[in-house]
Amino acid sequence: MAKQRRRPVRRRDRKGGPSSGRRKPCPYCRDKVEQVDYKDVSALRRFISDRGKIRSRRITGACRRHQNQVARAVKRARELALLPYVAEGGSDHREGRGGRDRDRDR
Repeated sequence: MAKQRRRPVRRRDRKGGPSSGRRKPCPYCRDKVEQVDYKDVSALRRFISDRGKIRSRRITGACRRHQNQVARAVKRARELALLPYVAEGGSDHREGRGGRDRDRDR
């Protein structure tokens, strides 16, 4: 029987670095908020990227329960036109494709 090789287990160094330390506390749990309000647009904007995407829990520091509520509230606010679906204006994103599609509109 052939001997099977074991791959070495990769472990990340936990010495320092930007991700070391404790997770940030959930902003809603810290303020003891039960339900996320979809009408509070200024609070929801913190959970949306500049391109209009909902940020992940890892970035926002929200707990699982409140992150689900934030996602639902953002979707409701978009539906009622309180928040945009995509970034407003900005540059043309086709330029970021390396110019492959520059002849397509001609």
